[in-house]
Amino acid sequence: MDKLIVHGGSKLTGSINISGSKNASLPILAASLLTDQQVIIERVPDVSDTNYMLQILSALGCEVERYSGTVKITAANIISEAPYEIVRKMRASICVMGPLIARLGRASVSMPGGCVIGDRPIDLHLKGLKAIGAQIDTEGGNMIIEAGSGLKGQHVDLRGKHGPTVLGTDNLMMAAVLAQGTTTIESAACEPEVVDLADFLNSMGAKITGAGTRQITIEGVTSLGGTHHTVIPDRIEAGTFMVAGSMASESGIILNRVRKDQLLGATEKLRESGHLVRFSDCGTSVSVSRGDTAKGCQITTAPHPGFPTDMQAQFTAMFATTPGISIVEDTIFPQRFMHCAELNRMGADIQVDNGRAIIHGVTSLSGAPVMASDLRASAALVLAALTADGVTEINRLYHIDRGYEMIDEKLLQLGANVERQRGSA
Repeated sequence: MDKLIVHGGSKLTGSINISGSKNASLPILAASLLTDQQVIIERVPDVSDTNYMLQILSALGCEVERYSGTVKITAANIISEAPYEIVRKMRASICVMGPLIARLGRASVSMPGGCVIGDRPIDLHLKGLKAIGAQIDTEGGNMIIEAGSGLKGQHVDLRGKHGPTVLGTDNLMMAAVLAQGTTTIESAACEPEVVDLADFLNSMGAKITGAGTRQITIEGVTSLGGTHHTVIPDRIEAGTFMVAGSMASESGIILNRVRKDQLLGATEKLRESGHLVRFSDCGTSVSVSRGDTAKGCQITTAPHPGFPTDMQAQFTAMFATTPGISIVEDTIFPQRFMHCAELNRMGADIQVDNGRAIIHGVTSLSGAPVMASDLRASAALVLAALTADGVTEINRLYHIDRGYEMIDEKLLQLGANVERQRGSA
């Protein structure tokens, strides 16, 4: 397995381009199954999650061509059974359910397993598909989804005890675009990635309104055509590098290809913590540097437009060396604090209890061998290592490769002293 060796103490400077959104790319790639015409998707990040999705599409019968961040897909002759050996590697593969049931009237997809950051059930996905006419059985660990009488538009409430479901909203939206009649999704997720999927579907000929709000309306059409689409910037990658700038840059780093309106939560908390964040007039570039009077603050995660759960680990790393006391509460994934034990190995002072981390800022961290446990936890360890004394060895780098495109090369571009050590699988 690959590992990242980080020599702490470098002062970051320079600029990088933020990649296309991993979380937007996955359902958009899956949505290519809805048409037999070619779709062209630009700025698809070269990360392991998108690679797995393209493998699934190929196994389903799609013609896939990829070059320099652009993907061309033609799903002229596809099958309904997604292969377990690939599906098991990525939970987001369940977003092929909606397109397959809409296009073929049948889908066979493996049940997703648990997750290291806590249970992420798919009951709301199934609730939505059942509401518009799908019948669902399980057989040999697979979900067999059929719509022999076709899908019919309905009023569906996707409210769940942990808030809206992004992929559940995606799945229902993709299934409903080819259903008879009109589907209204109440309690829909309103993340930017859901809006990007709706924009992609509309460019194919779908009739979707309300994306980005809690109510989405889909007027079913008989067929969709090809399109050419550019994926939105990755707001979590952008937020991660904004934190890097606040921790390890005095002169400021510049991040290009961002969207100011998608970074409000991270921007607000960085400024509240005393750091300097300046956007260009058009909001597509941002400069971030460490403030002279950094201080702790409190963060509580919430569905969009609240503070994203995917950023709490990175802010926890920043707070580890921020003067004062900071509190980070995750109401979406209360178990998502495995990075804290590794940060404590580096000298942090963090107590975790019942979905909340209390962080007493220390003067400095020390480099140590640490273990990544999930995608965002691994990013937090990289951030901590940038300012730690000595050398930090981050193991299980495959976690970060799921969602950060060429993170080691981008850090080198900003002046960090990092080295990827290749290992056997």
